[in-house]
Amino acid sequence: MKKIPFKGACVAIVTPFNETGINFTELGRIIDNQIENHTDAICITGTTGEAATMNDAEHRSAIKFAVEHVNGRVPVIAGTGSNDTAYAIELSRYAQEVGANALLLVTPYYNKCTQSGLVAHYNKIADNIDIPAIVYNVPSRTGVNIKPETYAKLAEHPNIVAAKEANGDLTAVLRTRKLCGDKLAIYSGNDDQIVPILSLGGSGVISVLSNVAPYDTHMICQNYFDGNVKEAERLQIEYCDLIDALFCEVNPIPVKVAMRLMGWDTGLLRMPLSEPEPAHVELLEKALKAHNLI
Repeated sequence: MKKIPFKGACVAIVTPFNETGINFTELGRIIDNQIENHTDAICITGTTGEAATMNDAEHRSAIKFAVEHVNGRVPVIAGTGSNDTAYAIELSRYAQEVGANALLLVTPYYNKCTQSGLVAHYNKIADNIDIPAIVYNVPSRTGVNIKPETYAKLAEHPNIVAAKEANGDLTAVLRTRKLCGDKLAIYSGNDDQIVPILSLGGSGVISVLSNVAPYDTHMICQNYFDGNVKEAERLQIEYCDLIDALFCEVNPIPVKVAMRLMGWDTGLLRMPLSEPEPAHVELLEKALKAHNLI
């Protein structure tokens, strides 16, 4: 198998904003709390981090800060994907230069592309970097779905080591595992499918749930890897209600509000994201209380 950047639970970390930009003081506190609670890796500037509303300077500064603040304690995965291949290369090379351990590359959105376009896009990026790349399949957001046969082609590139799979299709994951074998690791991109994907040979999760329950998200994976499958299953099922609450509105609205309720200064939601409906705040409160998180 190719060397992968982490095994276990990686937090898709939120970005706390204030009126002037990124609240780096609070981001540092959140990172430290994650590491103290055994998170296996930090994914900065992903979907949950609201990278889509960051300008270029903010995007770069968030990656650089995360690398420097983590200081080698766990791997740092930088979200550097774009629907502009040239910009994705530029940002990916910057992330490599400042010390990111790996890249998370979302499929091109809006302008989209064909399956052959995906192969060309990802191979072009991978040709221009020397650190591992994780391709990110989230068709509900991008309108593009990576087919198992396309994964098989991508897996031939030495720098494309894994996929974050968030299309919800376990049969497609099964077929991808069959076609790719040890050439491509699979991370769950959905918190409600951690154990199912681990059971198909997955290597972990890139998680929203980890923002509020880092230790137990880590333990879902660790128990599975240690052979304590029943305990991994128990935790997966136990957190079903909180996972549902964290996706009652579009991510990351609920998780940032949940973290506020827990006492974190996650700050503003950047437009076009908006504050959740009052009923959804109540749902989050109920789920957090049920798990003794508030």
